[in-house]
Amino acid sequence: MIRSAYLAAEGFETPLTEELARRHVTIAAWHGRLALSPDPPVAAAWALDVWTDVREVEIASVKSAADVLRAVQRNWAVWAVAHHRRIALIQDRLPPVKARALIFPEAAPLAHLGAWTLLAPDRLLFSPTKTSPFVNGVCLFEEDRIGPPSRAYLKLWEVLCRLRRWPQPGETCLDLGASPGGWTWAIAQLGAHVTAIDKAPLDPRVSALPTVTERRESAFALSPEPVDWLFSDVIAYPDRLLVLVRRWIESGLVRRVVCTIKFQGETDHAAAEAFAAIPGATVAHMSHNKHELMFAWFAAGLTGAPDAER
Repeated sequence: MIRSAYLAAEGFETPLTEELARRHVTIAAWHGRLALSPDPPVAAAWALDVWTDVREVEIASVKSAADVLRAVQRNWAVWAVAHHRRIALIQDRLPPVKARALIFPEAAPLAHLGAWTLLAPDRLLFSPTKTSPFVNGVCLFEEDRIGPPSRAYLKLWEVLCRLRRWPQPGETCLDLGASPGGWTWAIAQLGAHVTAIDKAPLDPRVSALPTVTERRESAFALSPEPVDWLFSDVIAYPDRLLVLVRRWIESGLVRRVVCTIKFQGETDHAAAEAFAAIPGATVAHMSHNKHELMFAWFAAGLTGAPDAER
């Protein structure tokens, strides 16, 4: 009996397998990149999506499969690994669900979305609830291919979209390890004041933006200062970044922290768990991440929605 399922990003099945083993979660089988488990669902940072209410049903026909799903709810996203023709016929009987590209700043959708697949022609596996609001955990954006100096801004857009909160005009932000300026560019587009910290220079197009200040300093030598947002995409070992993040949070001078935990070689799961253990923190692998996790923290009393803080 399958009770939970965990969808890994392409190429990141190993970190997910290791994380689930540390959580004492058994993987009974893989269905493509979907890890199937007989154990109850747990939070998994390396899963793009977690199916949290898994059910398995024998089906006699395409119609019976569609009837089962429609009887539960309206919106379903399919994970298609095999039996593609049969899956397509079932999809034709369900309301269409398309992966729409978001225009940032735009919050993640709130519409309820389930997930389903065929394990065999006569075996339907589905979950009415899952952790990601996106089809198969992938967040699509209308990209800007002209302004930013790199594509690193996409992972920042994704985490802010998932948090349903982003810097507002007039808020103060620090961007650690900013060069060449992908994140600084993205923050400046929102009207916030951003100070870019890096020993290397910003792309001239970014440093020329009116709300950007550039400081040639070391991110790790910087003393905490009052700021609405602390951002970091700095290249550093996770343990060193953890010390920096804790120092800023414990200072009481920062309201929100968003940073990338980067891994070199093997995944440092102990460090990832230490980040996740910080009260008020979330840690997750986003669809635009490589071998890294996104860490986000809001001070007590702050929420994701801007209007809720006013």
